[in-house]
Amino acid sequence: MSATKDLIREIQSGAYDTAIRNLYADNDATVSAQRERYVNAVKEFEALFGEGRDVVLYSAPGRTEIGGNHTDHNNGVVMAAAVNLDVIAVVSRNDENIARVKSAGFDNMDVVNVTELAPRDSEKGRSAALVRGVAAAIVREGGAVGGFDAFTTSNVLRGSGLSSSAAFEVIIGAIFNGEYNEGRFSAVDIAKMSQYAENVFFDKPCGLMDQTACSVGSAITIDFKDPSNPVVNKVGFDLAKHGFALCITDTKGSHADLTDDYASIRSEMEGVAAYFGKKVLREVDEAELFANIADVREKLGDRAVLRAIHFFAECRRAQEIYRAISEDRFEDFLKHIINGGHSSFEYNQNAYSIKKPREQGVALGVALSQHVLEGRGAWRLQGGGFAGTIQAFVPYDLLDTYRNTMDTVFGAGSCYVLSVRNYGAIPVAAANK
Repeated sequence: MSATKDLIREIQSGAYDTAIRNLYADNDATVSAQRERYVNAVKEFEALFGEGRDVVLYSAPGRTEIGGNHTDHNNGVVMAAAVNLDVIAVVSRNDENIARVKSAGFDNMDVVNVTELAPRDSEKGRSAALVRGVAAAIVREGGAVGGFDAFTTSNVLRGSGLSSSAAFEVIIGAIFNGEYNEGRFSAVDIAKMSQYAENVFFDKPCGLMDQTACSVGSAITIDFKDPSNPVVNKVGFDLAKHGFALCITDTKGSHADLTDDYASIRSEMEGVAAYFGKKVLREVDEAELFANIADVREKLGDRAVLRAIHFFAECRRAQEIYRAISEDRFEDFLKHIINGGHSSFEYNQNAYSIKKPREQGVALGVALSQHVLEGRGAWRLQGGGFAGTIQAFVPYDLLDTYRNTMDTVFGAGSCYVLSVRNYGAIPVAAANK
C-alpha cells in the first residue's frame, strides 16, 4: 500500500516493471504503455477521491474460449484462457461501509451501501448490482465486507467475447477478498460469487466459465459435471515460446435478433437428452445416442442430432487440448483447435444465422484465416457464434499478413494481437514489496 504520489513515483521509476512484464508482455513498448496507463489511473483516482490516500492496485483479465464451444450449458467440459487485456482498479479502503466505484467511460459512479445486501430491482442490468451482489455472496460464505473507493479502467473490449463484465465482477471480488478477508477465498470461490451476483442481482443467466477463467488465470479446463462445484485444472501456456500470438478478430456482425439462434443450441441439446430421459447431454451415454440416431432424428430433426454429436466430441477435445498444452505438444494443440472449429461450423452450426444468409462475417473470417494460415497455424469461431469474433493462433512471421488481411476486410483495428496471461485476478505489487 502506498500514498498516491508515492505510487506514481514508484511506477514511473520502474518498481512495477516486473509485474507489468508478467501480466502483459515482456517488451519495452508494453512496459512504457502500461506505466502510463497505471499512472493515469492513479491520477484519476486522486481527482475523484483526493490526493494522499493510501491505495492498492488490482488487476483482473479478460478471457477467451479455446475449446468446449457450447458445452457448458449441458454440464460439459470447456477450455478457456485468460488474456493480457484487463480491468485495473486503484483502491483505498474507507470506514463508511460504502463502496464507491467509478469506471472510466461511464458517466455515473456506483455507490453501494454494503450493509444493505438485498437485490434491488432498480439496479438490475447495472454495475452497482454486481458490486452489491458480490458483497452479498461474500457475506453468505461467512466473509467480511466493508467500504472502499475505487477507480477502474478497462481495455477488455466490450462486446468482443472477451468477458469484460466477468472481469469487472471478479475484480470487485478480489478487492473485497484482499481488503477485508486477507485473501481467504480461492479464485474459484470468487468466480462463484461473481456468477451469483450476475444471476441474482444483475438478473442475467450465465454459466461459470467466464468468471472462472478471469479469476483463475492461465489456461484452464472446467468440468461442469456438478455445476455447483466445477472441477478446474490449470496449466501455464507460453505461446511466445513457440513463436505464436493469439489473435481475436471482431467481424463486426450484429448480435441483434440472434436470441433464438443461441437458445436453439441449448434447447436442441436438452431435447436430445430428454429423449433418453435425462436433463442434460452430460447424463446421456454417447453410445446410446449413436445406437438410436434413426429414431432421434425422426423425432427431433437432424440438426439436434448433429449438435449432440458436437457436444460429446467437443467435451473430449477440451480435455485433449489441456493435455496437449500440459505435455508441450504444440502441433497437436493446433490440430485440436482446427478440428474444434470444424465441429462448431459443421455440426453445431453456429457460424452464421440461417435467418440472415447474406451476413456471414464469422464464416468469412474463418475462411480468410484458413487461406492465410493453412499448414502454419490454427483458427476457429469462439463463444456464442452467429456473429462476433473469431480466434486464431498465428506464427510471428505471418502476423502482419494476417492482421492486415483481417483489418482490410473487417475494418482497421478489427484484429487484436494478444497473449495468454498466467495470472488471474490479483493485487499488483512492486518488485520490492
